[in-house]
Amino acid sequence: MQPALSIILVNYHSGAFMYNCVQSIVQETAGVEYEIILIDNSPQDGAANGLLQSFPQIRYQALPANEGFARANNAGIAMAKSETVLLLNTDTIIRQNAIGVCFERLQQKDELIAAGVQLEYADGSPQVSGSFNLTGGLNFLMAIPYFGRVLRWLSMQIGVKKPSIAEAVSDTEVDWISGAFLMVKRSAILQAGPLDPDFFLYHEESEWCGRLQQYGKLCLYGDLRVTHLEGASANTAFQSKTNAYSNLSDRKGFQLLLSMMVRIRKQFGLHWFLLHLSIHLLASIMGVPIAFLHSFLGGFNQLKQTWGYTKNVWRLLPFVITIIQKQPFFYKVL
Repeated sequence: MQPALSIILVNYHSGAFMYNCVQSIVQETAGVEYEIILIDNSPQDGAANGLLQSFPQIRYQALPANEGFARANNAGIAMAKSETVLLLNTDTIIRQNAIGVCFERLQQKDELIAAGVQLEYADGSPQVSGSFNLTGGLNFLMAIPYFGRVLRWLSMQIGVKKPSIAEAVSDTEVDWISGAFLMVKRSAILQAGPLDPDFFLYHEESEWCGRLQQYGKLCLYGDLRVTHLEGASANTAFQSKTNAYSNLSDRKGFQLLLSMMVRIRKQFGLHWFLLHLSIHLLASIMGVPIAFLHSFLGGFNQLKQTWGYTKNVWRLLPFVITIIQKQPFFYKVL
């Protein structure tokens, strides 16, 4: 029987996370014929071998190297036999038929072309699962050391609405949906194109949603809950100690910063990219002296983070011309 839904998983040293994810899909999904496609970014670790033995129905493709999130999911989309695909992180746990119900609702409205669910941490607290866009992506500047605090204060004073949704409690139309659980109709993919292969990791799903949104609406179903052990495999790869996407000071932070700048150029245009770049350069120059003075008051950790951020900003410069010209380029720094 032809599947109605293709569930695409991408393995990168996922280990036990991947097994638990597939087991939850099988146990908790009903009401829809589906196939599971596993794209392996790290076949050399053999993590998928036991999984394929336990679940022989999985369709499997190994990639020659770590191709990142966008390219791996594109490979899965190309293999998919169905008219709807679900991008699903391997560090998720499906609960209470969230996949089946999400699929049914997505099919009921022609104007809907993509949907997501409310993601939760293991303790049940909500994660940001979708969001709105601010003009020019100005909300991204909030992560800048010191400078971001000033912007946040100014935003509060003038009543700027927060773009992120702390927790969706009902059906909520959004501008982008987290790639940890992103269900999309193939008809929309054919119009908007697949994920942009220039991205290695981070911001690829939000840039993609920006293109998908030109052809229909995106919705978060707040009553559907899925556990997401956020960033588990990526943190290992980047040797990062935090799941936070606001930390721009370490290796993971540089990939975040680079992908963010690529997204701004692609989605919002050249002028916004140059504005963001100028602000980051200015903040990096001013931030270190401020952090040095702060260190005398006990802010030693802030000095370390600000210095790491400053180095990452200046590491962007070799990529600037390529980003401006929008030349095809794989922005991978891992």
